[in-house]
Order: sequence, then C-alpha cells, then structure tokens
Amino acid sequence: MIRGQLRTDPRGPALTRLMALAALDQPAIAALTAAMEEARAIRSRRDIVTEGREITQALLLLSGWAARVRLLPDGRRQFLSFLLPGDLIGACDHPHAAAVSTVIAMSDVTVCPLPVADAGSPLHVAYAISRAMDEGHLLAQITRLGRLNAQERISDLLLELYERLTLNGTVSGNGFDLPLTQETLADALGLTSVHVNRMLQQARREGDMQWRVGHVRLSDPAGLARKIGHVPVRVSVR
Repeated sequence: MIRGQLRTDPRGPALTRLMALAALDQPAIAALTAAMEEARAIRSRRDIVTEGREITQALLLLSGWAARVRLLPDGRRQFLSFLLPGDLIGACDHPHAAAVSTVIAMSDVTVCPLPVADAGSPLHVAYAISRAMDEGHLLAQITRLGRLNAQERISDLLLELYERLTLNGTVSGNGFDLPLTQETLADALGLTSVHVNRMLQQARREGDMQWRVGHVRLSDPAGLARKIGHVPVRVSVR
C-alpha cells in the first residue's frame, strides 16, 4: 500500500501547516505543543476512525499519511481523500458524531489530541479554514472522478498534493515524497493499475514529471496546472 516514509520532523509539518492557515498566537502554539506531548503511534493499515462509529476524540495528524476510504461489500475500495501532516481527523462541532467514512493509516502515523479552541480564537480560525479546505478537496475529487480523463486525473491529484505539501513545508525544489503505490492511485482515481502505469509513462515522456519509487518531481507545476485547467482550492477572498 505504501512505500517509503516522509523524511521530516514528526512535529514540524503539522505546526507549519496550521500557522500557514492562520496567525497563531502564543497560547495557540502552547496548546498545540502540549497536545503533541500526548502523541501516539498507529501502525500502517490500522483504522484511525471507523465508518459508522462514534468519533470519541478529534485528532491532529503529525506524521505519516492516512486516507478517507469507503469499502464496498465485495472488497472494492474508493479513496476519497488523502490526509497529510497537519490535517485534522474527526473534528466535528456536534456531540456524538458518527464517522461518515473510515480513516485508515496508509503508513505508520503519529497523531495527537486536537486541542480545544475557543470560538473566534486564532486556533479556532485555523481549524475552520482547515475544514473548509477539506470540503474543497472533496469537491475537487468529485469533479476529478466525474469529468476528467485519466491523464488529467493523475496530474490534478499530484498538483493538489504538491500544493498541500507546500503548505506544511515538505516540498523541496518542486519535488515531494509520494509513498503511494500505483494500486493506491488507481483506487483513488477510479482507474486500473495498468492504466495508471501507462499514464505515468506518458507524463514522463511529455516532461511533466519525474517519478521514482516514493518520490515525484513536477517539472513545471504552474505550466501543468494551465495544461489541464487545474485551479487550487481557495477558501478565502484575501
């Protein structure tokens, strides 16, 4: 399912992302730092949240990759979105919330409790923006699966991951760790593994990306975005 690991400080990306979303004050940073002291590890392939069950604690993903997934009775699966360091898991405003999808650890991950944020506080604003971006990415996934061809789906997803990993500080020189197998990409994009392989080879030939196991580099992200009509998710007019 996963190959390789992100080579980053397990606490750095999460804090970097939330600070990029909102101007966090010292109390917010202190609350996050204290929560990180309660970090716990979850092994690859384990459920973090199970569809239909009550969400007992909101979490912050500190390291590793996770995914929202729907499993069908015959064993087929659809990845709805990938969760990266700095993303929130199970953050709901209403009590006794039930999970609407399973969240599975795609690699060994580290999570910590999500600190409570007072309404209107910088931390509350960061959470609100994060959740709005989650909605935007889910809508992008619907559009990706419903209207884009195979090559566009792959490029659009890679551009999304590039933008999200830039936000948490783990992109270097237009390159980033992508510890996903072609089978996982196929299950996320509604394609076969064979088709994904063909499309990746085509993208290499056209010079759009350089791909090796566990890492991808986009040659010209802005140019690729223009080529396929990709528009980054925006949740603020500023």
